[in-house]
Amino acid sequence: MNETVKDFLTRCFAPGDTIALLLRNESVAKTQQRIVPLERALAPRYQGWLAHENRNKTNIYVAANPLLPGSLKRTKECIASVRHLYIDIDVNGEARLAELRASNLVPEPNVIISTSAGKYQVLWRVENFDFYAQELTLKLLAMAFHGDISCTDCNRVLRIPGFKNCKYDPAQLVTVEYLADVTYQPDDFHLNVLREACMVPPIQRQPVRRDMQTNSEHDWAWVSRELSHGKDAIELTLELASRRSDKPNPAYYAQRTVDMASARLWLEKGTSAAEVIAILESRRQVEIPAALCSARARETAATAQRMVARR
Repeated sequence: MNETVKDFLTRCFAPGDTIALLLRNESVAKTQQRIVPLERALAPRYQGWLAHENRNKTNIYVAANPLLPGSLKRTKECIASVRHLYIDIDVNGEARLAELRASNLVPEPNVIISTSAGKYQVLWRVENFDFYAQELTLKLLAMAFHGDISCTDCNRVLRIPGFKNCKYDPAQLVTVEYLADVTYQPDDFHLNVLREACMVPPIQRQPVRRDMQTNSEHDWAWVSRELSHGKDAIELTLELASRRSDKPNPAYYAQRTVDMASARLWLEKGTSAAEVIAILESRRQVEIPAALCSARARETAATAQRMVARR
């Protein structure tokens, strides 16, 4: 039996858990899913079959959370409980991982899986998370540490250490590092500071006469005009904040309005989204903590892209 595989599965799941295994062979476009008790997946004969499939270029995955007994699918409705938080880091892996491990926003990870050179899946073992809190936290993790924002579902699958990643030629062994042997609670993650970066303020639908604009619409038109004439964004932010002292958070309102208008103008001129994010991060790095600055910049660029697309 592959002891690395056995050790990983027994650390991640409890006796009696129902787990979902996913087998995907890209070369022949074949996908198999097996939902089995943990004990069956650990049986020597079953492990032998998985190893045989992996030798034949089949990638082996496991769902990050256990399923309800008797489940036939790996849908969100079939997840029994939240067992792990996780993040996929596929770009600038070494730097992003070092940033995550040094951050005070999250506790020390339980597990770091190296899926291939410079690419990682990071896991925290948790309890007392409901599904809403888990998926929100997964999104905040991805925003804070530049993870894959699409990998934030509770039925996400992970690569299993000890098998090979057959995406490459030659295939690369998936390895694992265990860092902590604790189970974390929601209060151990200090990501609330990033919540506002995920939340787009709702548009207030109020009856407005055709010949009138709201104050926010006046602000938007004025900011857009000033930026197009070359006005300095920082000075413009300070001026708008002083004008709108009626807002609950004038500084945030001014920063967001100026940055959103800037992002839209840049995108309309053909600037890439990645460049927009980098410029916004550089603009606000003195005013806003690094993780929040990055998260805001990414959300602003994404929202501006939608605005440009609608036009």
